[in-house]
Amino acid sequence: MTAPLAQASAGPSLTLLAPGGLWLLALLGPLVLLYILKIKRSRRRVPSTWLWAAAQRDLMARAPFRRLIAQLPLILQALALALLALALARPASRGRAFTGDHVAILLDTSASMSAAARAPSGEATTRIELGKRLAKDLLSGLTPGSDALILEAGRDARLVAALDRDLVRLKAAIDPIAARDVEGDLGAAVALAVDRLRQLGGSRRIVVITDGNLARPAALRGVSLPLEVITVGDAVDNAAIVRVDVRSGSGPAGAAASDADALQQERREEVQAFLVVANFGAEPRDLYVTMRQDSASDVLSSRRVLVKPGERLPVVLTFRPSPGDYRKGLLFELSPRDAMPLDDVAYGRVPAGDRLPVFLASGGPAQGGTPGATASGSSPWLARALASDPMTSVTAGSLAELLGTPALDPDTFVVIDGACPPAPPGGDLLIVNPPPGRCFGTLVGRPLDRPTLTSWDTADPRLRFLTLDGVHLRAASSLEPEAAAQALIRAQEGTVAADISTASRTGTLLGFDVGESDWPLKASFVLFVRNLLEQARAHRAHGITGPARTGEPLRVSVPATARDLQAIGPAGERLDVAQRAGLALIAETPRAGFYRLSWQGPQAGSVLVPANLTSVAESDLASKPLVAEGGGEVAVSSAASQPDAHAEWTWLLALAALGLVVFDVWYFTRVPRRLQGQDRPAA
Repeated sequence: MTAPLAQASAGPSLTLLAPGGLWLLALLGPLVLLYILKIKRSRRRVPSTWLWAAAQRDLMARAPFRRLIAQLPLILQALALALLALALARPASRGRAFTGDHVAILLDTSASMSAAARAPSGEATTRIELGKRLAKDLLSGLTPGSDALILEAGRDARLVAALDRDLVRLKAAIDPIAARDVEGDLGAAVALAVDRLRQLGGSRRIVVITDGNLARPAALRGVSLPLEVITVGDAVDNAAIVRVDVRSGSGPAGAAASDADALQQERREEVQAFLVVANFGAEPRDLYVTMRQDSASDVLSSRRVLVKPGERLPVVLTFRPSPGDYRKGLLFELSPRDAMPLDDVAYGRVPAGDRLPVFLASGGPAQGGTPGATASGSSPWLARALASDPMTSVTAGSLAELLGTPALDPDTFVVIDGACPPAPPGGDLLIVNPPPGRCFGTLVGRPLDRPTLTSWDTADPRLRFLTLDGVHLRAASSLEPEAAAQALIRAQEGTVAADISTASRTGTLLGFDVGESDWPLKASFVLFVRNLLEQARAHRAHGITGPARTGEPLRVSVPATARDLQAIGPAGERLDVAQRAGLALIAETPRAGFYRLSWQGPQAGSVLVPANLTSVAESDLASKPLVAEGGGEVAVSSAASQPDAHAEWTWLLALAALGLVVFDVWYFTRVPRRLQGQDRPAA
């Protein structure tokens, strides 16, 4: 269960932030002493002592002190001294104080915290800035002896400041905190706060500062420590791009075609961008949706749309690319902008083209493989099946030509017949009838004579929509993959087809010569090749891991021979990148935009990867209730209803002390009216 953070006092209280400044009050003693000490007078000869009676009494008195007389200068100087002492002690009034001995302050840094907001004074700011000010006020309201820790809650939790009692150091740690372009998750931060406070004695409390736009509200359920949620920012209307997908398609070339056949022949490739625009406001929004290339001002396509309240409207933008446009960045923008400009922009990439490049390589005689079989036996059947797809561009050659082509497209679908090189270039891979030995972790073993197919993995995308009933093999090689789950096609005698995928590419291994079977005469063979091509085409369009989302690790397929890998972020910052087995990994993508990776080596190149927020939970800036475990409400309060944690009065006290000193100087230097009248000349 959750509980609200308790208050130490019912009303305002006064606290001295620097009690050591009160030492100045010790000067009141010397000041009073100056007023009660008798003045040492010099002896003078005068005609009469009538005017010097008071001086005569002082000379006759034996005591060194005289009676203290309340004089206006003494009162003014004593008050000025007391005010200066209080000013040095930095008095501050507290509107609220926390009773917790140990307090964890969690600051939400998700994308919605970057939305525009208004400060209590009326100035324009952002929700994250309001949250940072509130966090500093909460620190100022800590009771003496309490300590606090600061946590940043984005997609992952990050400890900003460990438990500390130094308020100056804690507040300085809050200053660099900024909102990130990620979908927030308070769960990890709350769990980390509970873990840090669990082992401590005394009272422990957690304060969460957020705008309430949580992608995972369940993160606040079942917290074992007292927890309070303080919201910042008001609900505002917002429109956003919540989905984006860019694909390569085809469209009519023009009105010159007179019949359907001619129209089909003249259809040209075009880039098709599919977007979903959502309106989270209470009023209809009239918006312009535009598409342009990165670092270019010319608009490639645009549409004007009217989005109703609560509606999610699909929008399609198209343009016809030139050869130089492939793999370049695309920007999609909504205008006019609103309270959250971050989700008014989305990023994409021009696909590499609608025709998938395919390289069919023959490796020569399959030594030690199927008796009497040659590596070229499968090639005619494979070439025919590959060419049956009109959206492929097939190139046939030898294995030496494949390995010696430095300019090979990195997304090329590579088919190797009769060989298994350790690191072939290109993208997805199909190896047919390999020689005995190791092939991408799978052991190609003994020959099998007329194996009988018994089962195949219908859940695998490569074998969907097809059946191998009635397929007969004359010969095959037994395959022993590293894991049983890698077996794709099984016979009574053993596995004859296996998955040899790596982190950077999808690989398929057929342990038999397609030409030594009746499979090419079946429709299932064409479906099998088509499935491989569709999978390779999808990987070519989106990468091996699909489109990137902000906050998630970025995985990019690179050649296995790549070296000197470099990664540049959206703001031009250099990022740390790890490389393993043909896969480049960036641990975090905190900003939406384009991430550029480049590498050196025999197949040097670069790639542009877009990362988007596209989060409905972050873009919906309306108020939402936070439900706790059991259906109860989480203890939530608004930052606007929170009293100021403290207000320092140092400058006011110092100004008052200065005023008393100025008045004292004027009082001593003034000319009495009686003397002014005596100095006036007679008429």
